Parts: sequence; structure tokens; C-alpha cells
Amino acid sequence: MLDRFKAFWQGVVLAPIINLLIALKVSPDAVTLVGTLGVAGGALGFYPRGELFWGTMVITAFVFSDLIDGAMARKLGRSSLFGSFWDSTLDRIGDGAIFGALVLYFAGPGDSGLYLGLSLWCVVMGSVTSYARAKAESLGLDAHVGIAERADRLVAILVMTGFTGLFSDWGWSWGHWLMEITLWALAIASTVTVVQRVWVVYKQAAGLPLR
Repeated sequence: MLDRFKAFWQGVVLAPIINLLIALKVSPDAVTLVGTLGVAGGALGFYPRGELFWGTMVITAFVFSDLIDGAMARKLGRSSLFGSFWDSTLDRIGDGAIFGALVLYFAGPGDSGLYLGLSLWCVVMGSVTSYARAKAESLGLDAHVGIAERADRLVAILVMTGFTGLFSDWGWSWGHWLMEITLWALAIASTVTVVQRVWVVYKQAAGLPLR
């Protein structure tokens, strides 16, 4: 759903940064790496200490690298198989760091075994969601279906975690419900997406020899 906004961000908002990085001869792969390190550092450095708002601000700043590197590669005519592999691989690390940091938050200041487990479930199902599609494509099948695309999951958890942190800083104790409801929604949506992809691949593969 959120992919439709990529053209706006890449062509208008982030264009000056993209052009500057190209002028400085920065590699798109280097931007991908720095962005992932920033996301992981922001998540693991802030969330486990209960600093949800500022952690989200740091993560969000580096998440934009996911839009910058692709636009740079296309503008330079340097899109490659390795670049695609590199980007997808580091995306998994970044996503794992965000939800893993929430696991640590609920093991510490968040103090909730239930939401610790739910965050861990989101880590697992998020990875399975991506793996199911990648494996299907490697077999020549199409699993590009589901109600929980990566961008939607990422924006949802960052927005609600950020608001939870902000409201907590203001002393509004009810703010934690925003993040908790979002975790339930993402856990369910990710699970449904995995089931959808398995079912679609099963229908495509029916009658085909095992590869």
C-alpha cells in the first residue's frame, strides 16, 4: 500500500540528498549498509532502555536510506543482482533489530511476558513472510500476495511506538495501548500473510514435480 508514495519521496523530498550523495560518489550499497546500522543502533540503543520516542526518531531518520539507495542505483544505472540481494538481506537485519529491541523492552522496562512473546512472534513471522515470497520466486512461482507488506508493518510499528513513547513522556499512561494493539494487529496480519502465500504457492504448484 505504501509503495505508491515512493515516487513522491524519491522524486521530491529526498531528491537533493540523492543528488548530493551521487555528486560525492557515495555507493548505493554503502548507503544501504549505513542505513541498516543506523536502524539497528537506534533500535537496540534506545528501545531496551524505554526511550521509545527518541529511538523511533533515530530509526525513522535512517529508514529513509531504503528509499535513497534504490533511487541512487537507478539514477546511476547501477542496479544489479547483488544490490537487490544486499538490500533485501540488510532489510531483514533492520526489521529483526526493531522487533528484537521491543522484545528487550518488554523484558526490561516494559515488563510484560505477553508482549515480549508477541514481539518475538512478529520477528519470526516477519522473516517467514519474506522467506516464503523469496523461496516461491526461486522456484519460478509467485507469492506476491498478503495483507501485511514490509513497508506497512514497519510504518505501523514505528508510528505507534513513537506515539507510545511521546505520550509516556507526557505522563499519559494509557499511551502504551497504541503499541500493544499494533503488535496484536501485526502478529495476526503477518500470520495471515504467511497462510495466504503458502496457499497461493500450493495452488500454483499443484500437479507440478517437486524441485
